[in-house]
Amino acid sequence: MKVAVTGAAGRTGGLVVKKLVERKDQFEARAVVRNASSKSKLAGLPDSAIFEVDLARGGADAFVSAFSGCDAVVIATSGVPVLKPLSLIPVFWAKLTGKTGVSPEFGWKEGQLPEQVDWLGQKAQIDAAKKAGVKKVVLVSSMGGTDPSNGLNKLGGGNILQWKRKAEQYLIASGLTYTIIHPGGLIDEPDGQREIRLGVDDTLIKENVRSIPRGDVAELCVQSLNLKAAENRAFDCVARKPGDGQPTKDFEALLTGMSKNCDYSINSQ
Repeated sequence: MKVAVTGAAGRTGGLVVKKLVERKDQFEARAVVRNASSKSKLAGLPDSAIFEVDLARGGADAFVSAFSGCDAVVIATSGVPVLKPLSLIPVFWAKLTGKTGVSPEFGWKEGQLPEQVDWLGQKAQIDAAKKAGVKKVVLVSSMGGTDPSNGLNKLGGGNILQWKRKAEQYLIASGLTYTIIHPGGLIDEPDGQREIRLGVDDTLIKENVRSIPRGDVAELCVQSLNLKAAENRAFDCVARKPGDGQPTKDFEALLTGMSKNCDYSINSQ
């Protein structure tokens, strides 16, 4: 199976590429990055398998050549908020004086607003996947999309979860076979050591465990490429702490055990 991964230079997308490369008997990986400087992060891939695509410069058609000949696409692009350093000064002062309700401020790099990356950018990728004859799209999104007042939407006034949800609904309506994965808080800890839990509609947010290693999310992406139980599914995921439950190994059982799908009539975009 030929698989293109966008956002391949990111922390989660890079792990998806790594896992695909490790399974050369099953997959032929193709990495899509925004600029040439990102190529150094993709050890194990020849230059011929790395495509540089900048939506701002090349438009949606630039993705078509990157996806051409692929059976599936994993979309791991996301807007990333940037901390405003000077906003930390009142935060430190508030801690010294005991004042509450003061938080750091965030913004977005030019051309990387959530509307541009998480909606228009992902829409362009979905359109390109259809045009290139791709059969399946796996989309890495985020938990929290059912609640417009979620704190992530307030970062830099970007409404990132709203735009992500709009892209998810666009993918569902596209006619492509899809898997939409909503991870909880992403953590940079070893994968394969925890029991993964699935849910829908942000019910897992109410529980004590709300995070998941990036590597476990990457594994879910790779497993979803071949499993019938992952087709046309949208679900949330978190992982228990190591030692609490058994590490998840049977992903088909995990997915068949969760019969529900996320309900997009909730906070529809």
